[in-house]
Amino acid sequence: MAFINETQQEKLKEQFKELSGDVKLIVFTQEIECQYCRETRQLMEEVSALCDKISLEIYDFVKDKEKAKEYHIDKIPATVVEGKKDYGIRFYGIPAGYEFTSLINDIVTLSRDTTDLSEETKAALKKLEEPLHIQVFVTLTCPYCPGAVELAHKLAMESELITSDMVESAEFPVLSRKYKVMSIPKVIINGKEQFEGVLTEKEFVENLISAAIKTSKKDKKDKKNKKKKGRKEK
Repeated sequence: MAFINETQQEKLKEQFKELSGDVKLIVFTQEIECQYCRETRQLMEEVSALCDKISLEIYDFVKDKEKAKEYHIDKIPATVVEGKKDYGIRFYGIPAGYEFTSLINDIVTLSRDTTDLSEETKAALKKLEEPLHIQVFVTLTCPYCPGAVELAHKLAMESELITSDMVESAEFPVLSRKYKVMSIPKVIINGKEQFEGVLTEKEFVENLISAAIKTSKKDKKDKKNKKKKGRKEK
């Protein structure tokens, strides 16, 4: 049974006529012991079949471990959406339900190789000095989550220091428990700082910059404490 019905297929074909450049979907999967791996692969096959500008590569998470390492994939199902280069945009879990919108909009944005982020946001991102890993926890039934996912992915496009993941919380319960995901969307920065709820672009970026400053201070403090501990042990 197809994920995308005939009416949706026709609408997507029309939308994809506006794609400027090529986009690659790279799926990491395995046949057993993986919830929604098969469904994720099928969904990506259906999407890529709708337009010549969308290509698809499929890798086995175990057999193709070097490729998984190359793309820093640590869990499955995982989908890399790649434009002219790998901007660090990832979907962990099947991007179905409301998150299907995130996938399609990412494809369009990456094809254009430009974002609609404000000049204020772009200026703020240029001030970043250290890498930021954004994880946006979502559920497929959350109508507010795609906005956070798409914004986080655009930020990754604008800054080489940012990588950004959508994480479907139900498919990764261990991670959800680790970060105490109770409401969504929930955003985790570098595995340390977090914020949640529906935010404007400006609010999201302000929280991101604040989290970046806090994690940087914590990292410096941890390094300092380790050095002190090392000297005491000697």
